[in-house]
This record gives sequence, C-alpha cells and structure tokens, in this order.
Amino acid sequence: MASIVIIEDDARVRTALARALTDLGHSVAQAETAMAGLHLVVSQQPEVVVLDLGLPDVDGVDLLKMLRPVSSAVVIVATARVAEEEIVRTLDAGADDYVCKPFSPEQLDARIRASLRRFQTSSGGVVDIVVGELRINSRTRIVSLDGGPLELSRKEFDVLHFLAAHEGVVVSKRELLAEVWRQPFFTTDKTVDVHISWLRRKLGETADQPRYLHSVRGVGVKLMAPGVITATKPEL
Repeated sequence: MASIVIIEDDARVRTALARALTDLGHSVAQAETAMAGLHLVVSQQPEVVVLDLGLPDVDGVDLLKMLRPVSSAVVIVATARVAEEEIVRTLDAGADDYVCKPFSPEQLDARIRASLRRFQTSSGGVVDIVVGELRINSRTRIVSLDGGPLELSRKEFDVLHFLAAHEGVVVSKRELLAEVWRQPFFTTDKTVDVHISWLRRKLGETADQPRYLHSVRGVGVKLMAPGVITATKPEL
C-alpha cells in the first residue's frame, strides 16, 4: 500500500483517519499543523499527502504551494470547504484530488488508490514523447524544450503530457478536466484556462502567437510541432 502523511488539526478526525488507513494497510504519519506537516513530508517523502485546508498556522492552499517544489507526493485535499471557487483555487494550486467532508475512510482509500494508479500509469509505458523540440519523459516526468530543462508543476506536466500523447488531436476542456483532474462536472473551465496560460508562457508563446498549443474556437486545444500548418484560431 502507500506511505501517507495526514496534515489535519482536528485530533479526533486525524486519529480516526490514521487508524482506519493503517487498518487498510497503509503506513501513516500525522501532523496537526502546516509547518509540522511540511517537515514530515520533506523528511519522509511519502507517496501521498492528505491535507486539510483549515490549519491553525498556515492556510492549506499556501502549504500546498510550499509542498510542490519539495515533494512529488500525490496531494489529496480533505476539507469542509465545498464552494466551487475554493475547489478550483485548490486544484489550480497543485492538488491532485479534492474530497469534501464528511467522507468515509473507504472513500478516501479509493481516491488514494486511483490517484496512485494514474501516476503509475503516466510513469510507465512509452518513456519519451517528442513533438518538435519538446521532449517529455513519461517515467521521470522530466521535460526539455530546445535542449534545455522546462520546470513544470505536477498539473502542468499532466496537461502537457496528455496533450502531447494526443498530438494533433483537438482535446476539449471537459476532456482535460475528466482525464487530468478527474473532475468532469465543474461548471467553470477556469482551471484549464489557467494551466494552458501557464504552459504557454513556459513554452515561450502566447494565445495570439502560438508555437505548440493551438486553440480551436469553441472546441478545445491541440498540441502540434512548430511549422505544422493549422487553421485554428487562438481562443483558449
């Protein structure tokens, strides 16, 4: 099973969750504050972090931003915050999944296993995807552009990897939400827009002057090598 760090300030919830996940076969460590959790993640490098947002010292979203540069762990946010804008903000900050309280340990366990399967699937199979001067290593999750390294967040990598694996195919925002975020039913596509915008900047392009990412009006976006003729208009 997985090595897990739970960062949750409610002792009753934290203890019960740790006990249940341990009974399900996981190795579990606990922290009640953001800074204690950050220290645990850095020192133990777990496979999964279960993160509450309402922490006493640092907001969970701010902690999430601290975790991303120092850990490749799957981060599952488990919180009482249910507003859609909060969910979008948290996923944009780098969360891999979002579970609203109350939830059962079995539900969380299923989310953990699903998230790890997605990561393992993306890390196996074809190692390199090459599109023009863009090279993506699926196993190491290392990306290079024009021979130099490209620094991407976990979700930026996942979006780019999915688009590159479907080179030349128009992918809708809903498909990206379903396949990358596993959240196909958001009523807003802002989270996709934000990540596409970040990727454009790192790829050295803009919506008006696309290099790799070409938008198709009212449909979605496709990744193509520079110089390939396309009739698409930038919109995403």
